[in-house]
Amino acid sequence: MYRRTGIIQTFLRRQSTNAATLPANKKSLIPLITCKNTEFNLMYDVDNKKTNLPHVSKIVLASKGWQHYKAKGDHFIIHPIKDIIETNLKDSTDFENLNLNETLLKNLREKHDIRKATKLQQEAIAEIRNKNNVLIAAETGCGKTHAYLLPIIEQIIEQKSNEKESRQFNTPLVLILTPGRELAEQIGKFAKELSTGLNLNVKIIIGGNTKQKMFNPSFEDIDILVGSIGAISKLTTTGIVRMNKVKHVVLDEADTLLEDSFNEKLVYFLRRFSFHIDTQMILASATMPTNTDDVFRDVLDTDNMKKVVSSDLHKILPYVTQKFMRMNKSDRPENLLRIIKSEVLKKRPVIVFSNKSNTCDYVSLFLNSNGIETFNLNGDMLMKIRTGRFEQFQNGEINVLSTTDCIGRGLNTVRARHIINFDFPLYMSDYIHRCGRIGRFGSSVNCRITNFISSLRELDLVRKIEMSARTNTELENVNANIRQIINSKIEREISKLERMSLKELKESKN
Repeated sequence: MYRRTGIIQTFLRRQSTNAATLPANKKSLIPLITCKNTEFNLMYDVDNKKTNLPHVSKIVLASKGWQHYKAKGDHFIIHPIKDIIETNLKDSTDFENLNLNETLLKNLREKHDIRKATKLQQEAIAEIRNKNNVLIAAETGCGKTHAYLLPIIEQIIEQKSNEKESRQFNTPLVLILTPGRELAEQIGKFAKELSTGLNLNVKIIIGGNTKQKMFNPSFEDIDILVGSIGAISKLTTTGIVRMNKVKHVVLDEADTLLEDSFNEKLVYFLRRFSFHIDTQMILASATMPTNTDDVFRDVLDTDNMKKVVSSDLHKILPYVTQKFMRMNKSDRPENLLRIIKSEVLKKRPVIVFSNKSNTCDYVSLFLNSNGIETFNLNGDMLMKIRTGRFEQFQNGEINVLSTTDCIGRGLNTVRARHIINFDFPLYMSDYIHRCGRIGRFGSSVNCRITNFISSLRELDLVRKIEMSARTNTELENVNANIRQIINSKIEREISKLERMSLKELKESKN
């Protein structure tokens, strides 16, 4: 019989109101999955420490019949089973015990209000200090950025003190690459805050006005350079930025940077570094990259790369409530407005995700026209319009953000309380990243995810998520390389058509 582990006291207290409504002989039952059709409910028996889950071969999913038109209006809810604070602080230690620079510790406390190092952070910091190439793979929101920034800043303080001659302008010691602009700005801001009073210079370079930077470049002391691969690659090629002194290269959201849409440009750029001699490579990712061996074949030895991996990687986010609602496409606006009106009254910040920019635009226009002040943010917007919008949401100037996956990766959205997938994602990695905008270490409890399921092609992913939740197993097919997935599907379809054509040709000859 399947056992659900990790049910902690905080969760039990949170669910006590649910238990109070049960008959006396059932008060020890805690809901893990509840459904409109109660026969599909999954309960945890606290007294006997087991669930009512049948053998895996006999599991029937609540979403099994959702391809039928009569399923419209059905729903199921995956309930949180862990407390984010207690879970992250399990096996933690004070950062002071890690012998970090005193000013660095002071900045960590005063700027980020962080005093405890999680087990993952302890392991990552130790490996980076040992100058190993390191892959940090862990669920979103558990402190990967601090895990690499702290030891890197510590090391470049020492490197700068040992410099025998001044470095040229625009010659950094650390390079941090990201797939997007907003993430680069966030990491750069973190690095600046942690470097306060340490005589370190942090520079952020993002796309949007690269030509202006090339024709009218600025020259300054740079210790840590953070930016998007496209912008930094152009400025390096033209000689405006020099990479000959870089000792640490970080790929943040590495799973995205290693996608086919990025990796050709990335590999060409990375060949300039001597990872086998004196440059350290650090990968930080919310999903396990599947193609590191292929991508880095000519760049570094991945066999010797140390891996620091979370035990919850590729599992259902255990800290938040996740609701799946089956509905018609035409019913989505009405449901969206109803949910958001309720959240706005409670002053709970909401992020609404769409798969395409035009849908994102529609959601923003629809909500604003119905009196809900909403900001729009997507990759097709002009840079001058896009700049600062995420920061305005973070600062509390607006409580509703309509967006696409352009902010689905890496961004520290601790203010958000509710994620609504107006368009349900088609790929598991996108769902993981979107969910990761809430339930982050440092965010409040009672966060929610609401998924609108209105298309048959979304059902396969829904069923995989439900099965993972019912069996406490890893999510299937967590591959962030979306272009590779699409190309593989196209290749399979082409091969199928070729086989059919060949068969027809043979039959016609006979």
